[in-house]
Amino acid sequence: VSDLFYYQRQSNPIKDVNICCRCRCLLEFSDLIEAIYSAPTYHLVFEGCLILFIVGLLFQHSFLPSKRRGGSGDRLSKAEEDQLIAEWQPEPLVSGDPADEALLASYQRCATSQVGRSVTYSDGRTLVNFATGNFLDFIGEARIRDRALASLRHYGLRPARFYGTMDVHLHLEEQLAKFYGCEEAVLYSYGFSTIASAIPSYAKRHDIIFADERCCFAIQQGSAITTLRTWRSFCSGRPSTTVGTPKKARVTRKFIVVEGLYVNCGDICPLGELVKLKYKYKVRLFVEESASLGTLGATGRGICEEAGVSVQDRLSGLGYCFSASLPPMLAAAASEALTMVDEMRGERTARLKSVSDRLHQRLLAELDNLWSVEGAPMSPIKHLRLHRCTGENSLPALEAACAAAADAGLLLTVARYVAQDLGQPAQPSIRLSVNCNHSDSEIGSLLDFLKSYATGLAK
Repeated sequence: VSDLFYYQRQSNPIKDVNICCRCRCLLEFSDLIEAIYSAPTYHLVFEGCLILFIVGLLFQHSFLPSKRRGGSGDRLSKAEEDQLIAEWQPEPLVSGDPADEALLASYQRCATSQVGRSVTYSDGRTLVNFATGNFLDFIGEARIRDRALASLRHYGLRPARFYGTMDVHLHLEEQLAKFYGCEEAVLYSYGFSTIASAIPSYAKRHDIIFADERCCFAIQQGSAITTLRTWRSFCSGRPSTTVGTPKKARVTRKFIVVEGLYVNCGDICPLGELVKLKYKYKVRLFVEESASLGTLGATGRGICEEAGVSVQDRLSGLGYCFSASLPPMLAAAASEALTMVDEMRGERTARLKSVSDRLHQRLLAELDNLWSVEGAPMSPIKHLRLHRCTGENSLPALEAACAAAADAGLLLTVARYVAQDLGQPAQPSIRLSVNCNHSDSEIGSLLDFLKSYATGLAK
């Protein structure tokens, strides 16, 4: 090759460059072949698979819609739609944990009636409901049902403007603002998202939030971006204040987030004392009233009315809270229920307090040595736990108690919490929810069952 190259360079300078390039290509190709033979087997297999994958992607069928000749827009063909539907594999709605599947399998029963003060199941049994939060017995109310059906006929299940604000939403916001005596109200699409979105609207990363250790999961989620500090539950004692570095405390924004009625312990927030702390230490105060609306206050206006505190500030919501708004049917039903609370002027609320207090006093008087009771006397939410003398207060034991209660004509439930709960782990308990129309005979049946079941365990 070198002799040939020397000869061509002497004879023709242009061909000299061509032959040089060809020789260089031959040498590079030779080096490539040698590198392939010397490379490890796994490296060759990996590169071969990678090449095949790239070629497959190049020749894979694309579902990009083509322009229709009629000019009506982009759209998949019928065959492409059928292929996509056939290939689609939905994600499971639950985790698939065997423990969760076993728990769900134990509740294979279907209610054939409204879940009101009593519930009828497919096996024909009718149980007195002490499990769901139907405090004012509004489930099954004719006025609310008729208003919801009228809204359903007017707006349908999915109106054209489903993802946005409608007149029924604006009306409910005005009604809420007037009900609470504040400037404006913001309607969220779901109860959980209300407090969970309102907290980060104000609190930022380096702020401090003070909350009860038994606060609900929605408050915990809303406080996740900040420093969350908890105090002992109100049923154990009042929150204590500590003074750190005064200079740092002056520049750190602080928030107190409370529930009017705590679902996880049945206690009532001492709002009057917390308002004093608010003004003394210059902190902002959030009150979550999912359970206290309609159950506290002289006219059912919640913990603020119960404690004699006026609502001064309006609440601002996140800009995307209406990306999927509350269905108009539910907004109309909520509006009618709020109208009924306003018209009743606290009649059902007072009755609910009376029934809750009677139940609380009888639980303490008749079952004090068998069950422990947690919750305020007039709270419609109470938590029951087995005393040590009657056996271990474990989740299986309480589940067995709820199953035995169904045989006695009572619907009870065990309080459950999400696995990601950031608060103080609660001891297993049976959560009782009182209805304002629970009769003395129904309460007596509940007490008789609790007494007989606990007595049987103690033997």
